[in-house]
Order: sequence, then C-alpha cells, then structure tokens
Amino acid sequence: MGIVIVDICQSNRINVLDIETILESEYPEVSVLQNECLSFCGMCARSPFAIVNGKRVFAKTPEECLEKIRRQIEKELEFFK
Repeated sequence: MGIVIVDICQSNRINVLDIETILESEYPEVSVLQNECLSFCGMCARSPFAIVNGKRVFAKTPEECLEKIRRQIEKELEFFK
C-alpha cells in the first residue's frame, strides 16, 4: 500500500479515465482504491472528484480533476521528503 491514498467512487465521472493505472504508474507511492460509494452522492452526480489522503479534490472535467489530484499528491509527498 502507498503512503498516499486516492479514493475513487466507482460511479463517479472521473472513471472515464483509467485513474488507477495512470496515477499508480506515475507515482509508486500512491495507491488508488476504487470504492462502491464514498457517501458524497451530491458531489458524485455533479462533478468528477476523488479523495486524496482525506482531502476532497474536484473539478468540472475528468482531465482537470486528474491534474488537481496530481497537485494534491505532490503536496502530500512533500511531507515525506
């Protein structure tokens, strides 16, 4: 398991991208967990989002959300450097 955990809801729009493969190949310190439900139903229906080490990250498009997730991962990894 990685030191940065990215939780993704299975029914969220961000899943049009292969987030798990993308992030885990770019960042060996990251584990992406696909969950059936993250209990943010309103957010899940409105926009792509993920939870990075307990912090919500969301955007209007899946691609924009992926970039924000990357930035949050970088912030989290700074703590360990």
